[in-house]
Amino acid sequence: MSTTNAVTYESSDIVKDLAGAQVGVVGLGRTGTAVVEVLSALGARVSVFDSRQDAVQALPAGTRPVAAAVGDDAALAQALVSSDLRLLVVSPGVPATGALMQAARARGIETWSEIELAWRLHRSTRPEVPWITVTGTDGKTTTVGMLSAILTAAGMSAPAVGNIGVPTISVVAEGKADALAVELSSFQLHATHSLSPLAAACLNLSADHLDWHGSMEAYAADKARVYTHAQRGVVYNLADPATLRMVEEADVVEGCRAVGFGLGAPGPGQVGLVEDVMVDRAWYPRRHHEAAELATLADLEHLAPGGRSGRLPAHVVADALAAASLALAHDRVQADPGCVARGLRAFVPGAHRLVTVAQGDGVTWVDDSKATNAHSARAALTSVEPGTAVWIVGGDTKGADLHPLVASVRGYLRGAVVIGADPTEVVQALQDEAPQVPLTVVRPGEPGEVMDEAVRLAAATARSGDTVLLAPAAASWDQFRSYAERGDLFARAARLQAGAGQAGRTVQDDQDRQP
Repeated sequence: MSTTNAVTYESSDIVKDLAGAQVGVVGLGRTGTAVVEVLSALGARVSVFDSRQDAVQALPAGTRPVAAAVGDDAALAQALVSSDLRLLVVSPGVPATGALMQAARARGIETWSEIELAWRLHRSTRPEVPWITVTGTDGKTTTVGMLSAILTAAGMSAPAVGNIGVPTISVVAEGKADALAVELSSFQLHATHSLSPLAAACLNLSADHLDWHGSMEAYAADKARVYTHAQRGVVYNLADPATLRMVEEADVVEGCRAVGFGLGAPGPGQVGLVEDVMVDRAWYPRRHHEAAELATLADLEHLAPGGRSGRLPAHVVADALAAASLALAHDRVQADPGCVARGLRAFVPGAHRLVTVAQGDGVTWVDDSKATNAHSARAALTSVEPGTAVWIVGGDTKGADLHPLVASVRGYLRGAVVIGADPTEVVQALQDEAPQVPLTVVRPGEPGEVMDEAVRLAAATARSGDTVLLAPAAASWDQFRSYAERGDLFARAARLQAGAGQAGRTVQDDQDRQP
């Protein structure tokens, strides 16, 4: 871990610089639209790029762009080449390997993420408000939610933002927060350059989004950017050596502390578990001689599937330890460490993350639609008793090979129900690695029909004491609008199957939020 006495990026007054500046915004989903609104309010002359004409037409009143380009990636790249733009703010879904981004690099056009713009605006307007940032292949949303809850329990307004909820730029422009708990995807980090968080963590690293980044090396490099210029703490996972290597190679501010978290008894510089107690030996002044109690596993019982404390997943405990490790970088949390336990007790998980949505006839139905890759699906499946999971799996695998995942979880499976526009690769992995597991395949159809049939087939396989688990290990875009729609439809069908007769949750369109 190398250090600098001060942050090395160039300082500027972004409010002054953007007045009258020509700026391009690529992608007009929730994030891109928020960027256009803020840039317009600051007096910038905005050009927009999107594949959908209706997205341009739907821009709010008062944000009319000076130019608009609509078309596929190649057409947008040509429009960019024909422009005189020198700065682009790029939405998370725009692939780094696509024609538009290649054209921007070839012309030397500077590209910022929404996070980069938000940070520069924040630095110009409220630099005293700390950002605490989290990335990782899995667990980001839960950890950021726990972090926000802990900071809130310490008496602060500390919303969870970034790759979750309200776009960061909107919260920064509003200017009312005391601290920000920021979830960052690899997509956002790719075009983030000057961020200097109070503390930062990469929770874990496994292959994901390789089609977007181009290689595992590029994906890991973008994840590692979360640590750059960290001020007080860089938090890493003791169980994942890749995160420690990131910390060792990070360029941080002088005095920044490396903090490891893990499920074992901690040594100095670590946060961990002693029996059922979460303890701190990283920030506590007497850490070289003793540990400070932060919380107990009882504070997390409400997060166990079915509400049964014995089924509390290990990855949920790890997320809580990571959140505590990050929160303790803040002076107000160090002054009131009891806020860790209070915050964890108050934390309510987001939708579609190991949420028990129905119970009936001895069967528990769990929605983990957010499990969009192998790493998160494995964590969900290994939280149940061996041989009791009926697994609903499949979708857009993003080029991942699921053979290792199936081999690692086959002992937990009662059966498998495969969904997806093209189930071939998932079926092959199950047949090769778990031939003894009963397997059924749902024919492609409309989203509601697909999920109704998946639930019907799962119910036919499940026995009393089993858990039907939607943990697809794949993205949803091949058959559903979002992982949220997929989870909502599962919850509705599961409740009907279990006899609850309750309607599903309102569908939330998360198309602009990347896992």
